[in-house]
Amino acid sequence: MPTQSPAQALAIHNQNKVTLFWLTTAVGAALFVTFQLFFYVNDFVRAQGTAPAITFEPGVLWVFPSFYGLWIVLVLLALLESRRAQWAVMILGSLMVVLNTLGGASDGLRDGWYIAFSAVLFITLPGLFAIAASWRNLNSKGNHHVDE
Repeated sequence: MPTQSPAQALAIHNQNKVTLFWLTTAVGAALFVTFQLFFYVNDFVRAQGTAPAITFEPGVLWVFPSFYGLWIVLVLLALLESRRAQWAVMILGSLMVVLNTLGGASDGLRDGWYIAFSAVLFITLPGLFAIAASWRNLNSKGNHHVDE
């Protein structure tokens, strides 16, 4: 069985850490949406059904699973070790973190501060760690030239 050099083992370990950071952010986004729905249902029940119902047109409904499904694509891209995939993760991941944070902040302005706090806690905080880990991995001196 061929053994890995310490540099190769470290490169694989760093890539796995980056993937784990992005997976944590994706789970945070799922938790945020879950808690947001819980908060809405709680407010709806507390208002005894007098709160306005949120409805969506069927043509718009596909946006939500597509948007949150991108988190899975992001994690799968993070598993790839090519330099292009790492850049794609960095760019797409940063965009996803910003968009989810802005969405959570606007929902928080509408529904209450705890929604915005949840977005920051579940999405922005792990997202910033994931962005920093991705950037550090992209700038590290390693054997990135091997797969290109």
